Amino acid sequence: MVRPRHRVRLLGGASALIMASATAAGPEIGPGSAVYGLELGLAMAVAAVVVPGLVGTVSGQQARLLCALRERGDAAERARRSADSEARLHERSAIAAEMHDLVGHRLSLISLHAGGLELALAKAAPELREEAVLVRHTTRDAMRELRQALGVLGPLGRDTGPDALTDATGTRADIETLVAESRDGGIAVRLEWSGPDLDALPARVRRAVHRVVRESLTNVHRYAAASHVTVRVEHDNQPVRVTVRNGAPPASVDTPSEAGTGRGLAGLRERVELLGGTLDAGALPSGGFQVTAVVPAEPDDTVASKPLTTGEAASPSDGRDNGFDNAAALSRTPRTARALTFALGAAALWMLMALAIALVCSQPRGMSPPVKPRLGMTYQELKGVFDSPAVRAAATGHEPPRPADAVGCVYPPAGPGSQPGALPITRYCFDAAQRLISIDRFTVPSVRDTPPWETS
Repeated sequence: MVRPRHRVRLLGGASALIMASATAAGPEIGPGSAVYGLELGLAMAVAAVVVPGLVGTVSGQQARLLCALRERGDAAERARRSADSEARLHERSAIAAEMHDLVGHRLSLISLHAGGLELALAKAAPELREEAVLVRHTTRDAMRELRQALGVLGPLGRDTGPDALTDATGTRADIETLVAESRDGGIAVRLEWSGPDLDALPARVRRAVHRVVRESLTNVHRYAAASHVTVRVEHDNQPVRVTVRNGAPPASVDTPSEAGTGRGLAGLRERVELLGGTLDAGALPSGGFQVTAVVPAEPDDTVASKPLTTGEAASPSDGRDNGFDNAAALSRTPRTARALTFALGAAALWMLMALAIALVCSQPRGMSPPVKPRLGMTYQELKGVFDSPAVRAAATGHEPPRPADAVGCVYPPAGPGSQPGALPITRYCFDAAQRLISIDRFTVPSVRDTPPWETS
């Protein structure tokens, strides 16, 4: 890539070379003057060097600008995909924590009962004690392997601490607790429950309902704390439908200037889709926001594993590749359009050069000096010499005798004389062959110097 300073030097040097060449060749072409060559060289330099150079510079800057915009768009797309991937990983880590709570709790009970069975069999049936010991050891190994497997998905997070989810999570009492906490925080929340309680549903369904309500109320706390909120849970032996809707905050209340990243909603969508459900979230025409989740009451295990494959397919690396492929596809313009643009540009350039040359050639040039008369020249060779009747009349009676071989004389117009009262006259006399045989110069009295009155 040529730097701007070098580009200016290159265009200036090429223009100077063209102008110097045209100036040197000027005396050999056209009217035959160096000035004509300089003008022609200037026109050719502008048409053939300056204009194409400026067009190329603008085109290069436009190409670089488009490339920068594409790179910025690709970077934004990669950042978005990375954020979505991070949200998915965070949600999967939370799911792993819930699995740790559920399965770990059951394995702990099995290990506890196996220990009790071991103590009971030690006296009642010693031959079966080893089986109880094996069950207890196997349960302990399973617990350790479960921790190792879940640790691959990420840290277990807060769900394993004091805020760990329990068997009551997602029930009506749990949702009422979340709503009460929001009311205590200053949010006007109303709960609408339709259908029986969710305590009979699988734990993962209840946990999904809990997460949807909790995340939605958290967003309300962040971005619309002064608005009215409605939490609606509908369950009539059908998929559980959870709707959290908030109105537009009052205009007098300052809202956060920055919008959310959407990672929490992406994680919720991932969780709901793992159960075979759907989640929709978006702004309302009235200015509020609504989150709607539909969770199957009895999710299928085969369906729950399908979004995992889809999520893996939408990894950041694939998003990066697709972004670059899209940018490459956008950067490839049709060859026909390029060829047509080049042809039109070349035609316009040639027309501009032709018009510039025609303009230079059509400029009027200075008349060449008249040929100085010499004896022996013919009348046709004396360009610009013609007879003036007024000068001929002034010379009549005052001119010297004509040569003996003269058959005719020409009296060209005379200019003002250097002596007052005298009119300078030049006379060219020709023989029968129209050759100049005599050049006579004399003066005659000027009629204009005669006073307009007669003296006595």
